[in-house]
Amino acid sequence: MLQSLPDNWMTLTGLLAGLLVVAWLGDLIATAVFRGGVRRVAKRTASTWDDRLIDRKVFSRIAHVVPAMILYYGIAPAMGVTAADLTEPVGTAALLVSLIQRVSFSFIVVTIVMAINAFLNAVNDIYNDSYAEANSRPIKGYLQVVGLVLWIAAGVVVISVLTGRSPIVFLSGLGALTAVLMLVFRDTILSLVASLQIMSNDMIRIGDWVEMPQASADGDVIDIALHTVKIQNFDKTITTIPTHRFISDSFRNWRGMSESGGRRIKRAIVIDMSSIRFLTDDEIAQLSKYELLREYMQEKRGTLVKYEDEKGALGADVVPIKRSLTNAGTFRRYVLEYLEANPKIHKEMTLLVRQLAPSPKGLPIELYCFTNDTAWSNYEDIQGDIFDHLIAVLPEFGLQAFQEPAGTDFARLVGATD
Repeated sequence: MLQSLPDNWMTLTGLLAGLLVVAWLGDLIATAVFRGGVRRVAKRTASTWDDRLIDRKVFSRIAHVVPAMILYYGIAPAMGVTAADLTEPVGTAALLVSLIQRVSFSFIVVTIVMAINAFLNAVNDIYNDSYAEANSRPIKGYLQVVGLVLWIAAGVVVISVLTGRSPIVFLSGLGALTAVLMLVFRDTILSLVASLQIMSNDMIRIGDWVEMPQASADGDVIDIALHTVKIQNFDKTITTIPTHRFISDSFRNWRGMSESGGRRIKRAIVIDMSSIRFLTDDEIAQLSKYELLREYMQEKRGTLVKYEDEKGALGADVVPIKRSLTNAGTFRRYVLEYLEANPKIHKEMTLLVRQLAPSPKGLPIELYCFTNDTAWSNYEDIQGDIFDHLIAVLPEFGLQAFQEPAGTDFARLVGATD
């Protein structure tokens, strides 16, 4: 129990108040000196690393150690307590001095750890600014691991100082708490292992377009940390995903598309099958005038003439297998020639026009090719221009695109019957 206050308690109170004022002034002076001096030096240098240290307030945090040190070393003389009295504190003054010293020392430890963490953040900023491989090899996760270890060590030191016990006492009990620690730090351990695998396998980088439907994420990676990966979706919302999910769950990274220089078009025009038929001689003659079909039509017409000569030898009483050009087949060739002549289509990648299986909705004619521009807006413009042209040219081949009946169709039908 605390003993009664000493007779000179008013004097001690005044000294304590004076010490607090000195500590406060020391904090102001140290902060001003650190900030002013460091900023003046930083302005004279061409490098930017010192600016990053200032932005992260590394020196400002270090300056806050000064008032704590003033209290730690000045409280005993102010209260008239000697070092021998603090060996086993007895009395109000000694206990108060011991308590203030312990709190001051704990504050110093916490402040130093905060300054080191700010320094680690500055190191990450400097690395991102100075090295081109920062996007593919971010170090933020590793620096956060270092910071976590420092905070754990600081916590052990602070508890040992406040309780007056040796840190070894707390560390010796960690073995029995291993299972609890594994449960508490489960996400941290998983994230650390995931970060190592992500970096070693180069799975994601800052700036990658990543799609993870199960997390409702579809956008660009803007931050890779120890515990989380932040993705800015195309609607400008931010999705935060635990790092370890990029190892346990599947996701799509569009970086390969960007690096390849080509972006795929895979879309079909559905043809109304009732409009598919053989071409007449007049239509063949008309389509033969098209620049994209001249060689093809000339080749096909020669093949048909040769085929008819061969089948003519069978006699008049034999009906040969009919072989003629169809409007759908000619249209497929036109589309292929059109894509090959388009300067915005990548010629070194797969390029084909194929007929898919017919369905109740019609016959799909699918385009499978790659644009040579991977930018989203440019890609959509190129794809839109291609299909605008192909849909508009369908009537030239006697073809019609299929679409579900609309209200206007039923209205015209009703009007025709009235």
